[in-house]
Amino acid sequence: MRLTLHSADQPVPERKSAATPRLDLLDVARGLALLTMAVYHLSWDLAWFRLVDWPVSSGPGWRLFAALIAGSFLFLVGVGLVLAHRRKIQWRKATIRLARIALAAAAISAATHLALGDQYVRFGILHAIAASSLIALPFVRLPVPVTLGAAALAAALPRLLPGVLGDSPWLLWTGLTGAPPAAVDYVPLLPWLAPVLLGVAAARLALARPGLIEGLGRWQTHARWSRLAAFAGRHSLIVYLLHQPVLYASVWLVVATGLTPDRTAREFVEECVLSCTFTMEEAACQRVCACTLEALRRDGTWAALLQSPTDPALTREMQARFGICHRDELARTP
Repeated sequence: MRLTLHSADQPVPERKSAATPRLDLLDVARGLALLTMAVYHLSWDLAWFRLVDWPVSSGPGWRLFAALIAGSFLFLVGVGLVLAHRRKIQWRKATIRLARIALAAAAISAATHLALGDQYVRFGILHAIAASSLIALPFVRLPVPVTLGAAALAAALPRLLPGVLGDSPWLLWTGLTGAPPAAVDYVPLLPWLAPVLLGVAAARLALARPGLIEGLGRWQTHARWSRLAAFAGRHSLIVYLLHQPVLYASVWLVVATGLTPDRTAREFVEECVLSCTFTMEEAACQRVCACTLEALRRDGTWAALLQSPTDPALTREMQARFGICHRDELARTP
């Protein structure tokens, strides 16, 4: 198949009988983006279960890592839009794809609301992909300079008009409200529409170079890693929906079976000893605090505390156990 291309700002003519090829390279890129996302989510899970002390949610390096992952996904969304609609915008195909992503986004919001309460995903990466895909679709046919200008505007608006829409929770999706929500994933339309539009512009420019897309299309996956990455990229929505539950459940299972050190228990003993040393020697405090932890584990209070660390009834039970162990230690001391 040969494309006759005149400029990036004109529709791309193509023989009506020619099928739109699928680029292995694009699928591999999506697969690698999914891999980096899985690495980030696994790190988040390890920190959530206190198996590591990495600042995944707040560290500057981690935040940059997360932004690069989201940006790469959204950039590839823009590239995919151009390749899927380069002859003409296929509204039926676009509507079906949009409905699938929107349904998946709604499922993510519902599931995280049940699991995480107020930290649920109000407008995450799937929400951003759905909204950005709809908004970016007309830019597939518009001149590239217009698309680049729109991308620059999308990136600049949150800085030019910070909080201009106030603190309405119904407008959080815009990115122009006040402080972001305390959600585990928040990818508002602005500025994240920008990488989608940049992907559209990049793909249009690539199509404007005769033979470039055809040359990229001749590259095929041969190595096992690239075939796996391409497979994941071709089924990116399913992989995205499944990978985090699998990772989270795996880490939870490891923690539940006691195959890893209980960092929470260790920190509890350390803080307990620090408080206890005001009344007795450190060695005795170590025994008292270890006794307290063992008693809490034995009657199930420890597991309940991990789920509800601020529960007043559980806190009183913990203090009572500490008091018993403290008195026993004093009784043994000559």
